[in-house]
Amino acid sequence: MHVVTISSEMVPFAKTGGLGDVCGALPVALEASGCRCSAFLPAYRSVLRSGLAIEPTPLTFTIYIAGRHVACRVLKATYPGSNVDVYLIDQPQYFDRDGLYSDRAGEYRDNCERFSFYCRAVVEAIDRLGLEIDIAHCHDWQTGLIPAYIKARRNQYAWMNNVKSVMTIHNLAYQGRFWHLDMPLTGLDWKYFNWEQMEFHGDLNLMKTGIVFADTVTTVSPTYAREITEPELGCGLDSILKGRGPDLVGIVNGVDYTLWDPSTDCHLPQNYSVENWRDGKSVCKAQLQAELGLEVRAEVPLLGIVSRLADQKGWDLIIPLLKDWARSRDVQWAILGTGDPRYEQQLQALAQEHPTRVGVRLEFSEAVAHRIEAACDMFLMPSRYEPCGLNQLYSLKYGSVPVVTSTGGLADTVVDASEENLAKGQATGFRFDEYSQVGLDSALHRAIDVFRHNPSRWGYIVEAGMRDDWSWGQSAKHYKEVYDRVMHREVAC
Repeated sequence: MHVVTISSEMVPFAKTGGLGDVCGALPVALEASGCRCSAFLPAYRSVLRSGLAIEPTPLTFTIYIAGRHVACRVLKATYPGSNVDVYLIDQPQYFDRDGLYSDRAGEYRDNCERFSFYCRAVVEAIDRLGLEIDIAHCHDWQTGLIPAYIKARRNQYAWMNNVKSVMTIHNLAYQGRFWHLDMPLTGLDWKYFNWEQMEFHGDLNLMKTGIVFADTVTTVSPTYAREITEPELGCGLDSILKGRGPDLVGIVNGVDYTLWDPSTDCHLPQNYSVENWRDGKSVCKAQLQAELGLEVRAEVPLLGIVSRLADQKGWDLIIPLLKDWARSRDVQWAILGTGDPRYEQQLQALAQEHPTRVGVRLEFSEAVAHRIEAACDMFLMPSRYEPCGLNQLYSLKYGSVPVVTSTGGLADTVVDASEENLAKGQATGFRFDEYSQVGLDSALHRAIDVFRHNPSRWGYIVEAGMRDDWSWGQSAKHYKEVYDRVMHREVAC
């Protein structure tokens, strides 16, 4: 089975978030399970300057878009440590920019044109390269036109005759919504601009396009797959997603344990495993406390957060609680992230007011993120919604007990420390159902109470989480099952 991943991000070539991690790791895991894998990615400025081995190919062509012929060339690389071919769509006018989707002024105004060109170029490149593919796996709105082209142009391209399309939603809140007069950029007939297919409240919606035309739709956790069929988290597309029925499947993202494993992590002052985690985490905790200017104390609970500073991540709950607890509770905080200036200013003020209890780094540092995961006793993720989440999975492996909202992938990966789950030896963290400051406060109280007063029970929770297997091999197995099911269907016209 030949699976082609089509995405706008792919680690280590280009990344702004979890999308890049998934699109980098999944093809390699699929290859290890016996699939042939290739991938397509825009040749962003950051890609061409990455230092990775990129070679030209003889393939060049033009796409007629926005009233002119725009030239394109195809470059090629091999994903490091694998046999996965990565084809790069090179067009400097669209992709030789500082950011992938935006700059300091905001979202690029021509994003519809940029990614319409990208999708159209991918279709042409697959044909001219002579790739015989079985699955076109598309990721997020930037590639939402590909399933539409496969359905609308099947008679124009031989490679489309037997291919099936899979559309993965990583975060439904980002839909690629543009004004209706951008429709000609897609190269598709206006007949598809209707409420059942590409139109959304008078606008063009590329996420909706992918969802409607794909043979199967997946998203990044089973709970999120259910949540997006309801109005609260469906972002206006809930009825369409509900209509997909069994064709909407949730698969939890995996973790690359070659990068995220405390026994081998090069960012840590001391490595450790499930057998010696108490000693290892003690060293890591003392080092991070000193690094952040906190009091170096083994007995004080250290709460870690690595997060975008955005409402989605629960900062409207965290900030009020943090203001209260920094004054009144013997608890320390280690926080890493950037985002909303309002939250940045509030965190900076709290760190200045309580320097021995609140350590803040308003940046993104891979090394510091790893050290926080290893050092903290609890890792906080009170997200308003969370399609999958990765940090809670890292935390489980690092023995940092997650405290999370019961939403999306958090609900699917963290088993609450209820008496029943503790008795079964299955508890791996603390969850709260109601998205409220009261819910968060209660969950943290439960966690801290066990940490301080029941060390043996705490050890059971830590070790159960560290033994969980959230590797990409597990996720790839589920994706292969989806591919197999969709391949056995008749091709729809």
